[in-house]
Amino acid sequence: MSAPSTTDSDDAPIRVSGLRTAFGEKVIHEDLDLEVRRGEILGVVGGSGSGKSVLLNTILGLKRPDGGTVEIFGRHIDDPGAQADIERRIGVMFQQGALFSFLTVEENVETPLLEHAHLSRDFVRDLARLKIKLAGLPDDAGILKPAELSGGMRKRAGVARAIALDPEILFLDEPTAGLDPIAASEFDDLVRTLRDALGFTVFMITHDLDTLYAICDRVAVVADRKIVAIAPVAELERSDHPWIRRYFLGPRGRAAKKQKEG
Repeated sequence: MSAPSTTDSDDAPIRVSGLRTAFGEKVIHEDLDLEVRRGEILGVVGGSGSGKSVLLNTILGLKRPDGGTVEIFGRHIDDPGAQADIERRIGVMFQQGALFSFLTVEENVETPLLEHAHLSRDFVRDLARLKIKLAGLPDDAGILKPAELSGGMRKRAGVARAIALDPEILFLDEPTAGLDPIAASEFDDLVRTLRDALGFTVFMITHDLDTLYAICDRVAVVADRKIVAIAPVAELERSDHPWIRRYFLGPRGRAAKKQKEG
């Protein structure tokens, strides 16, 4: 394993500075700055086309920045010597879980363990079963294929795989999309419980106002090609930015706030 940077132990495991991303002549981000604090649950919101998913993909190294820098654990994501180390220390759950349809849940969770950890086959199986249990799935879920699971169970299976390597950062892309309110609330509780128990940092793209009010320590708002605000929801409610006011002070925002207070 590559030696971590001397800045690895500070309070910002993710740093984005002066980020520029574009597709041809279409600029998505310009001079975007973001620091994510260790141990927090950070929600990332923005209007349609604001570049939330592009930001996530750039941080993960799936898209190369057109300008600026992205660092995880104090190391540049485009440093070939850092990539394997970073991959072992993060977990990712894309929309719908992105599970391998031809594998069982247990086999899906075993995949990152087999790829990155030098462990016996029996130990890998035991670890996979532990992660499945931590994700709140029933004991018999491990033998099922993704198509045999409900939407909520697929999300939990995706989390089980994402935490297989005990990540220091968990990335979630619209984790409650497509879930009914009860399942979404239960998923929020799962994320908070796992963060509290395992101590990782959560970077979560979401449009779910209930999630923002229920579990996010801070929320970063993507607008005007950059992060225009990053603060707890209570502070964002006092913002003068037009999009932030429409988002948090509109009918749905007021309902989510009332539900939390109730």
